Amino acid sequence: MGQYIDLIVTASKRNLGLAEKLAVGVTQEIFARKPRFETTKGETIVDCNHPAFVFGHLALYPARMLGFVGGDVSKLAVPAHYSDVFKAGVECKDDPEGTIYPEREEILGQFFRTYNGLYAELARLDDSTLLKPHPDETIREKYFPTIGNALVFMLNNHVMMHLGQVSTWRRCFGLPSAM
Repeated sequence: MGQYIDLIVTASKRNLGLAEKLAVGVTQEIFARKPRFETTKGETIVDCNHPAFVFGHLALYPARMLGFVGGDVSKLAVPAHYSDVFKAGVECKDDPEGTIYPEREEILGQFFRTYNGLYAELARLDDSTLLKPHPDETIREKYFPTIGNALVFMLNNHVMMHLGQVSTWRRCFGLPSAM
């Protein structure tokens, strides 16, 4: 393993530790629910991403990251229907009947499987791979000129941004801090 990928992966593994803590106490019944509050105008639904959406969304990305470095993306593939309900730009919906999103254990299993699988695959990289141009011209020009730029963001910033959503969501449901 190259030095740089080791730095990136070591930091990212801390994200998985936080994800485990954030999942504690989140039951199937509330996993895909949006918070609700009574106000003087009646019930208000907080339009935020719930854990089902966050963990399902994040599970989509390890295969893509493996693709950046020329790996076999099928190793980290999630069920095909995940893209329909979790891809970027799709609305996170309140799911009181539990019919829109897969169950908690399935989603969390996919999340942890894909990230741990990605870490194992990235261990083969040397530092020169991270300095190569990002293979997608649009992404390269707009966001991340190199593979390393993309991996730093996707494995750390992107994950933590979404885990912060789960942290706030937890508090709305009266759950304690996961820290």
